Amino acid sequence: MISLQITGYTFSIIDPLKNKLMAKSILEIPINTLPIRLGQFLKLAEMVQDGLEAKIRIQNGEVQVNGHTEIRRGKQLSNGDLISMAGMTCLVRLSEVQRGD
Repeated sequence: MISLQITGYTFSIIDPLKNKLMAKSILEIPINTLPIRLGQFLKLAEMVQDGLEAKIRIQNGEVQVNGHTEIRRGKQLSNGDLISMAGMTCLVRLSEVQRGD
């Protein structure tokens, strides 16, 4: 089992079997309108080149949402969701203008 510890925009993965600590960066992707569908987000975050690639990667189980494999391209994402694929992790973040801050 792998545990996840989030600290700011860097998280650490600790694998108890290997007893290793690995840090990864999280890329924050500002979104103007929520919710956004998973396939749309992958394109916006430039994790895929087009909708077809998004569809294939999602159906093949290559995409994780908040640590769980997601196979629904139309999955609605919310502010703060973590999307991971191919060693890249992005954070869904509602833009400041839309939040009214």
